[in-house]
Amino acid sequence: MKKQFNRMRQLANQTVEKRLDLVKQVTHSTHKKLTACLQGQQGTDVEKRSKKLPLAILAQCMVEGAAVLGDDSLLGKMLQMCGETEEKLAQELIQFEFQIERDVVEPLYVLAEVDIPNIQKQRKHLAKLVLDMDSARARNIFLFHSESVIALCFLFQDQLSADMYNFVAKEIDYANYFQTLIETQAEYHRKSLEILHSVLPQIKAHQEAWVEKPSFGKSLEEHLNISGREIAFPIEACVTMLLECGMQEEGLFRVAPSASKLKKLKASLDCGVMDVQEYSCDPHAIAGALKSYLRELPEPLMTTELYDEWIQASNIQDMDKRLQALMAACEKLPTDNLNNFRYLIKFLAKLSEYQDANKMSPGNMAIVLGPNLLWTHTEPNMTEMMTTVSLQIVGIIEPIIQHADWFFPGEIEFNLTGSYGSPIHTNHNSNYSSMPSPDMDQSERKQPHDQSRRPLSVATDNMMLDASFCCPPLTPSLCSHASSHASDIQF
Repeated sequence: MKKQFNRMRQLANQTVEKRLDLVKQVTHSTHKKLTACLQGQQGTDVEKRSKKLPLAILAQCMVEGAAVLGDDSLLGKMLQMCGETEEKLAQELIQFEFQIERDVVEPLYVLAEVDIPNIQKQRKHLAKLVLDMDSARARNIFLFHSESVIALCFLFQDQLSADMYNFVAKEIDYANYFQTLIETQAEYHRKSLEILHSVLPQIKAHQEAWVEKPSFGKSLEEHLNISGREIAFPIEACVTMLLECGMQEEGLFRVAPSASKLKKLKASLDCGVMDVQEYSCDPHAIAGALKSYLRELPEPLMTTELYDEWIQASNIQDMDKRLQALMAACEKLPTDNLNNFRYLIKFLAKLSEYQDANKMSPGNMAIVLGPNLLWTHTEPNMTEMMTTVSLQIVGIIEPIIQHADWFFPGEIEFNLTGSYGSPIHTNHNSNYSSMPSPDMDQSERKQPHDQSRRPLSVATDNMMLDASFCCPPLTPSLCSHASSHASDIQF
């Protein structure tokens, strides 16, 4: 019975010893990998660790960069805010790593490199004692104090067994190291998220408050909401510049500008900047930028939704009825589109006053600008744009320019921001009676449209039949240029 019990204890000890080896192997590997995850230097104080921590170095770099750029730039403000945020995150990371070192890394090190090796050392020492005693007995060597030696062996054996069983009993404590790791990580990430969530609204607020944002290719509504403008910045900037330096420029909007200058001007407008002095001598670049802005809008200024209604109006042969149909379509434009369309038409009407010098009659302007104001859902080919569709769009834009003060009565201030000293547009066509502006209330708008509220029939007839009254035809040189260099007409 005693031999069987000793045998069972021996098997149990062997099982524990094997488990000791496995636990040591796993904890040693985990300790090594976990230590590699720590970014700071182990064992150093907070100040020294902060200087070496990559996140803290990044934060310092951002703050220094913000000081170089200054608070007057969006990038400078963003760097300052993000640098301060990264510094807070770095401090949280330092505290997190200190806690991980104290509660997880160091206990794992003690377990793998101290506790288990000590047990294994005792086991080897006991094995050596037993081997020496068995060897002496086998050689019949008389041992003094043999009973003491045997008692010592049993003492070592019992101590070893106790340590191994204690090791097994403490497995729950060792498992808690990893639970502590996860809990500490969760707390660290929670605090980090609190920091990030607290700063994100501030960052977004600064971005939304920053006026200088790209406008080309952006939605008109988005640009106006962000900038707080009524008229899109590229439209106002280009119009006010052209009023100063381009009204008598021959072929304005028709002659293609230098591609490099146009690219540079568009980029400067996207930054909310326009060098008046640089471009005052190149009105074609300004006109090209205005056309590009209109064409690059995600939706045409006259809207895709109203495309069919505009085209139907252009097919009406009776000019009085066509004008009424065009007015009805105008009244359906969204407020932002209507304000910018009115602004642009008023400018084009003023530009037509100088058609003897610039050769840009309402018809000519409609040809080159119309496709940039209204286009179909599907992009047509160049031939189609130059034929049927273009003629229909000309039939829309030309009469609106000619009767600008009937469609949009009243004066208009072109230089809304006061940056360019452009003149105030006055009613330059007194042949037509006044009519409520399309942005008035519906109650004010819906009044009987009798003959006194429409353009004079003589004027409309002349517009269609006698181009010499208000729409001089393209000069032969311009017609030749348009036919042989279709690429110059930028749609």
